[in-house]
Amino acid sequence: MDILFTNGTIRTMERESPSAQALLVRDGRVAAVGSLAAVEDQAGIDVRRVDLAGRTLLPSFLDAHSHFTAVANQFLQADLSGCRSWADIRNRIRDYIRRERVPAGQWVTAQGYDHNQLSERRHPDRACLDAAAPENPVVICHQSGHMGVFNTAALERLGVTGDTPCPAGGVIGQACGVPTGYMEENAFLEFQKRVPMMPLEAFLGAYRKAQDLYASHGITTVQEGLLRRELVPLYQALLADGPLKLDVVAYGDEAGVAAARQAFPASVRRYQGHFKLGGYKMFLDGSPQGRTAWLRQPYQGETAYRGYGTLTDAQVLDMVRRAGAEGVQLLAHCNGDAACAQYLAALETAAREGVDLAAMRPVMIHAQLLGRDQLPAVKRLGVIPSFFVAHVYHWGDIHWENLGPDRADGISPAGSAAELGIPFTFHTDAPVIPPDLLETVWCAVNRVTRSGRLLGAEERVDARTALEAVTANAAFQYFEERDKGTLSPGKRADLVILDRDPLAVPPEELRDIRVLETWKDGAAIFRREA
Repeated sequence: MDILFTNGTIRTMERESPSAQALLVRDGRVAAVGSLAAVEDQAGIDVRRVDLAGRTLLPSFLDAHSHFTAVANQFLQADLSGCRSWADIRNRIRDYIRRERVPAGQWVTAQGYDHNQLSERRHPDRACLDAAAPENPVVICHQSGHMGVFNTAALERLGVTGDTPCPAGGVIGQACGVPTGYMEENAFLEFQKRVPMMPLEAFLGAYRKAQDLYASHGITTVQEGLLRRELVPLYQALLADGPLKLDVVAYGDEAGVAAARQAFPASVRRYQGHFKLGGYKMFLDGSPQGRTAWLRQPYQGETAYRGYGTLTDAQVLDMVRRAGAEGVQLLAHCNGDAACAQYLAALETAAREGVDLAAMRPVMIHAQLLGRDQLPAVKRLGVIPSFFVAHVYHWGDIHWENLGPDRADGISPAGSAAELGIPFTFHTDAPVIPPDLLETVWCAVNRVTRSGRLLGAEERVDARTALEAVTANAAFQYFEERDKGTLSPGKRADLVILDRDPLAVPPEELRDIRVLETWKDGAAIFRREA
């Protein structure tokens, strides 16, 4: 059956024909788009008409970087978002244990606290968590995902003592030779992955909820932003449980990619059951709000401390060469400008050696403190910056404190990138923040912090440019520009229906637009209740 959409605003996101009166879907793809008369002429006898009733139809959104499993996992953890003190954290954990009837001795995981928002203005310690759960091992994860805290029982289960070696590119907090429970970067990631996972059936239910969450925000393509070897069995069970509703593109470390290649040989750079292995992912530094991002100049108020990198120059170059040799994409987490410089230098060397960067489409994830002086190299090397521009609102005031006004104004330099003709994308890094790309578009257009400060007016972009970053450009980043990102004949009918037109509302109202329906391959997968 054909499906005909009419009587609304249709934004195709095509440069040559940006608007249309009607759109026809057949067999999960766009069959025709244009004037009502022309599209109706191409419709078959059996047609289902969808009256948009003045609403707006766009290509659905693609989240250029997030963590699908971590989004699912948040449905299995205590939620610490919004906590304003150590006491709040303790109460949330106690409530979770009581509500979920967690037995003594079972692991408790929690996520979403931000030390910048706590009255103590510092991370809690293991004594705080011991008081919250005296009979359970506990780990809590910072909202950034780059750091966290273990209680005493958890440290004992993991065998962490004052003599435990700290992994390179990480920190294990100590006081008088005794672990405080706090860890960051490679140290936290290493011990966090040793925490036992929840039962498989619980994870499968959480994955279903995660897909519904993304779909409720108009997103039909998501990312597994760091596929580790330990996650591959979960994906085997997930795909065996039935087809995914969304397209998931995975990027892993070396062990994760090797395991995924063996488990899903038909999914390398192409979808099988809506799952695709896109390539490699590496971390080059940490988080600016956590003061672990690697900077060229010291943090505000410091004489020497600039954060730190997590890989050597040789390791970064090796990963670039590996991705080039295997013909897959490479994503590099770079928040600080020193990390950006390390990545650009490795790409420059690899290009001189003959690595085809154009075929790789290297991506710089976050690129928050990417310097304006570094943008010419980004363009020359064909790097796609994927800006975490929502930081402007969520942590812009913290960046003002940590970096000073000049550097804070320059975070996520989308305006400068647009002037140079550099294609860029936006992402949410969910579950760091909810996967709400309309909020992200609002952030990019307005660049207002929580306190109402305008942060870097010259780096604002218009609404169309912001929408391209989460549609057409995001499809290009995923090598899927022939299938997604705009509405033209032959492309997948991945659609979103909004209650208002983002290209017509006042800029300050962009984040108030509601997603009413989301369609994947010509079928509705989300409808908002009236």
